[in-house]
Amino acid sequence: MAVVTEASIHKGTRAPGLVWLDLTRKCQLACGHCHNESGPDGTHGSMTTEDWTRVLDEAAGVGVSRVQFTGGEVTLHPDAPALVEYALKLGLAVEVYSNMVHLNGSWWSLLRREHVSLATSYYGREDAHNAVTGRNSHARTRANIVKAVAEDIPIRVSVIVSDPSDTGEEVKRELAALGVRNVRVDHVRPFGRGANGREPCADGLCGRCGDGRVCVGPDGSVSPCVFSTWLSVGNVQHAPLGAILGGPEIARANSAIRAGRVARSCTPDTDDECSPGTPGSECTPRN
Repeated sequence: MAVVTEASIHKGTRAPGLVWLDLTRKCQLACGHCHNESGPDGTHGSMTTEDWTRVLDEAAGVGVSRVQFTGGEVTLHPDAPALVEYALKLGLAVEVYSNMVHLNGSWWSLLRREHVSLATSYYGREDAHNAVTGRNSHARTRANIVKAVAEDIPIRVSVIVSDPSDTGEEVKRELAALGVRNVRVDHVRPFGRGANGREPCADGLCGRCGDGRVCVGPDGSVSPCVFSTWLSVGNVQHAPLGAILGGPEIARANSAIRAGRVARSCTPDTDDECSPGTPGSECTPRN
């Protein structure tokens, strides 16, 4: 693996407020709409523990304040707990985006930590939820949502709907009855398996990717957000994060995304706002 020095990281680099650390493509579920096509056959990619900790160092060094650990299913990555701990030591706020099918005692201990929050996706009724995930996952996810609320762990839930006319109000009421206060509704995004075989198009993005946020994938590839991974702007295995953030590739990608936002030529409208993380979250990235 190439040695990446820290010499190119500059405090003056315009850094995002949030970095997604997209650790893995492995997941117990096989959601039909998965935006990055994760599943049981997915892998953890080529990023090592040292790579991820270096990225966290670099992110903190250029002024990033928040990270979201996601995937795939983040809890399946063996290094994820240590990386969460490391992020906290750097003073970063952490959100863990999990399907909440299985959270062991160590994960619950981490989630109770100050400056850590939890996020998940939910599809409502048992039959609907299980149909989307391809597994009998509803009972476990719902039970763990209830547990998180009972333990005062900050949690936000994304209600994902496939019908554009569905407002998700019924599911929102269910979650409110469970005590969840931070609920957002999002529609299936046209990426990964959710694209139904169509090529990815910038018009399907919210238009604000790369503006105050950036994503690092399991192969080290950097993209403007978790939904725009085909728009690689560099790789942290070859260059420091700060240099990528200040480079021409991300500027070009952001211009293309903004142009797509104006044109809206190939997909219907999506969410106007995208600023993941808790507190203050208004975005609904999902596994």
